[in-house]
Amino acid sequence: MSHTDGTSLGTITTKVPARLDRLPWSRWHWMIVIGLGTVWILDGLEVTVVGNIASRLSEDGSGLPITDAQVTGLAAALYVAGACSGALFFGWLTDRFGRKKLFLITLAVYLLATALTALSFSVWWFFLFRFFTGFGIGGEYAAINSAIDELIPSKYRGRVDLIINGSYWLGAMGGALLSVLALNTDIFPKDIGWRLTFALGVVLGLVILLVRRHVPESPRWMFIHGQSEGANRIVDEAEAEVEKEKGRPLPEAETAITIEQRRSIGFVEIARTLFRDYPKRATLGFSLFIGQAFLYNAITFGFGSILVKFFDVSSGTTGYFFAVIAFGNFLGPLLLGRLFDTWGRRPMIAGTYILSGALLFGTAGLFGAGVLTAATMTLCWCVVLFFASAGASSAYLTVSEIFPMETRAMAIAFFYAIGTAAGGISGPLIFSGLTASGVVGDAVIAFCIGAALMVAAGLVAVFFAVPAERKSLEDIATPLSAREGEQS
Repeated sequence: MSHTDGTSLGTITTKVPARLDRLPWSRWHWMIVIGLGTVWILDGLEVTVVGNIASRLSEDGSGLPITDAQVTGLAAALYVAGACSGALFFGWLTDRFGRKKLFLITLAVYLLATALTALSFSVWWFFLFRFFTGFGIGGEYAAINSAIDELIPSKYRGRVDLIINGSYWLGAMGGALLSVLALNTDIFPKDIGWRLTFALGVVLGLVILLVRRHVPESPRWMFIHGQSEGANRIVDEAEAEVEKEKGRPLPEAETAITIEQRRSIGFVEIARTLFRDYPKRATLGFSLFIGQAFLYNAITFGFGSILVKFFDVSSGTTGYFFAVIAFGNFLGPLLLGRLFDTWGRRPMIAGTYILSGALLFGTAGLFGAGVLTAATMTLCWCVVLFFASAGASSAYLTVSEIFPMETRAMAIAFFYAIGTAAGGISGPLIFSGLTASGVVGDAVIAFCIGAALMVAAGLVAVFFAVPAERKSLEDIATPLSAREGEQS
């Protein structure tokens, strides 16, 4: 059956997944990582900058009649709401219309919204485009994670996914340092510096867009959606490029899969697949996202208040402390990522969650006993988040690889939305009051809540984590379109 858009639906047998998985690491893969992965740096930059410029925006002469609470409260909530709704909306479109169309559209939405935020002339304008910035970023998570998993060989998928998701913290570190510079009124006027921080995000995004234009559509998505000729052409080109670079022929791909091609999957079938066919995996995804959301909010919502209130750190220098914490966050996935592919998913996911939760309990005890300084408190947070960041990144890896191909982007979007909503809505309600109260016991309670949920998620992983290391995506979860018994 043919369609006017060049697709033809039928039953095909293909070796595309096996051909992609047997590729050695090459320049072709670096192009994918740079084109798709670098957007996390933008997200980290975006979130951190807004948190750090809140005090400047609320000052007279900033150009916006806005309060500190409105920036960190309502504007942050709108960004979160945008991210959740963008993930679900674009996640559905990504599974329906392909990865490439959507990862170009979502980045364009982010760029336009960020540029218009920099031009804010009134409070409602600022709020509106904070929502749409989040809307674009949320869509990015679904489109990008699904594309990366489907293009990166199974041998490297874990570490690449972890490092890319962890690169958020490079952006956070840059955002913390950038805001110190941009808020220096000796360099930039009050009403210009904060606008330039958003403008830098636009410049970085445009560079990423130029690289991203060369990233191919996912051949895995193509052959299921009636574009098997295009899928084979992309893999042929990648193989030719890799053989030329390595100077040797590639071994023959062995495993083939037979697919009943289809144009789209309905919402009801996606929901039924996630919750009826894979209830343990759905429970795992839910637990991992909630655990990391609460641990991060327990620390990041209160870190500035705690440093200022309990350790007499100047509010103007908290950005330096945050840069140190952010660096610790990035090192976790960078240094531990390889172990998720070698030691395996279950021990590493469960281990990073349980260990980071236990370390946060220890930090709460030391803080409650009054034995920490600003420097040792920051060091404790760094150690906790070194392990927590690898765990949190593995939550994205997990939900992007344990469900069938046709539901992948929607599954990522669903669990991302749950985690982001829990962290961005419940987090401020629960933690901001506890960490800002100035009472040691309240901050200890906040830490213990985050630690307990992280440990609980780790225990769920002990029983439910899927040993997906070095396995083809089609072996981890058989595509819905696969013909029964015809994978060989």
